[in-house]
Amino acid sequence: MTAAELERWLGSDESREVGQKDGGGESTGHASGRRIVELLRTKKADLDDGDLAHMRKVAGYVARHLGQRPQGDTADSRWRYSLMNWGHDPEK
Repeated sequence: MTAAELERWLGSDESREVGQKDGGGESTGHASGRRIVELLRTKKADLDDGDLAHMRKVAGYVARHLGQRPQGDTADSRWRYSLMNWGHDPEK
């Protein structure tokens, strides 16, 4: 997803309703999505070790989650919405 697509998605009700929430606040994936938007808008030369570590975390999450694809239509599934919070739309 592009930074603009992800930012638009993160503003939706569906985005805020999925994911693991520690303490009832923002989900881990939603917070990660906000960071991904920042990273996508950052010049490669300006990325630091923490940014690279987060990108590895995102890649690992997406790879694991893709391996758990549910049967049937996933267009409006929590599975897809969770992946989209992490910057990946499996329908694209």
